[in-house]
Amino acid sequence: MGCNLDSWLSAFSTGNYLRYAKRLSGNDTLANKTHQAGPYIPKEVLFEIFPDLENRDIKNPDILFRIAVDSHDDHRTARAIWYNNRLTGGTRNETRITGFGGKDSALLDPENTGALVLFNFRKVFLPDEIPCRIWVCRNPEEEELAEAHTGVVEPGKWALHRPEGAIPVALEEEKEIWQNCWLHEEDIPATWRTEFPSGMEIIRKAIALRPEFSGYAPDRRLMKRRECEFELFRCLEKTIELPKIRGALIGIEPFLDLAQSILQRRKSRSGRSLELHLREIFLEEHLIENTDFSFQAVTEINKKPDFIFPSSAHYHDNSFPPEKLRMLAVKTTCKDRWRQILNEADRIKEKHLLTIQEGISPNQFREMREHGVKLVVPEEVIRKYSNDIRPEIMTLEAFSAEVKALLS
Repeated sequence: MGCNLDSWLSAFSTGNYLRYAKRLSGNDTLANKTHQAGPYIPKEVLFEIFPDLENRDIKNPDILFRIAVDSHDDHRTARAIWYNNRLTGGTRNETRITGFGGKDSALLDPENTGALVLFNFRKVFLPDEIPCRIWVCRNPEEEELAEAHTGVVEPGKWALHRPEGAIPVALEEEKEIWQNCWLHEEDIPATWRTEFPSGMEIIRKAIALRPEFSGYAPDRRLMKRRECEFELFRCLEKTIELPKIRGALIGIEPFLDLAQSILQRRKSRSGRSLELHLREIFLEEHLIENTDFSFQAVTEINKKPDFIFPSSAHYHDNSFPPEKLRMLAVKTTCKDRWRQILNEADRIKEKHLLTIQEGISPNQFREMREHGVKLVVPEEVIRKYSNDIRPEIMTLEAFSAEVKALLS
């Protein structure tokens, strides 16, 4: 099907399709050589599309079906499979789609690790129809257009749009990792009902809800708190915005205005969440703001890196040794975006970049290192990277220790 993403979204946005969106991890592609052979899709999603797949009497039941990867003009027969040996004492209990044919497939290409992919499943279809249409976003512009339809999709998360338009807060597999940060309606501050809280207010509330996270190492603290904050954010959306959608809105334009406001808030939250969490963690690690680190300070004209160590004042002091300076950029995903940080601080040759993207292609990693970019990745996410490059990735704890050593 020859088309661009805009026309593709229009063609497959009818009530006949169920849309599942995710970012490809290193386990989905061939980037980390785990040979999973296909993208992970939650059981509840595939069971809804293919009810016959949920057969507990058969080991690893599967179903063959036709797919079209329209972004790359690729048509083939794929296989939905439920690896269910945990039912008989094994360890696996997950569903995947396989049969993409190797690295020539856009879905398995290591270079697409981190890319946003949309699966449009047709639950009822005729024999000559293709029940699954797929689009692998090829650049940041396509990802931005796709997320205007799906909402922000972060690494390790996914979005599901059912034909009736419902977007569930979570399916069962997602609930397993929730952090008990869902507030009862009576516990939501009255001021938040009239004006949606800022990102920093939500983060501080998440910290207060789970004070035990403060005792965790920085990497685990960051990931646990971010899950808690995400859960709290979704709770507030449901409690504050859903009644507006169901109640007083009686026109198309007011509805579109509210929808745009919600999507923009989600985008803003996603873009700021990581850096705000990191600022809190650096303070908890006994680093003093504007003495040991500066947050979003200007280095050169129109250049504002997320963090400078020891501080902006040290950076602008030409007598301070540049080898004792550090810069930390923060990006939820780094595919196609890491080059944006190369000119953010001229005095600092090696740029550190923190990301929670779940893997990266060897070629992209090699290019990063050639340009002086050092990845910082939370410890639990590093497991999604190839064994070949893990030793060259810093954890947040290691980065913090390096900064402290420079300050001593």
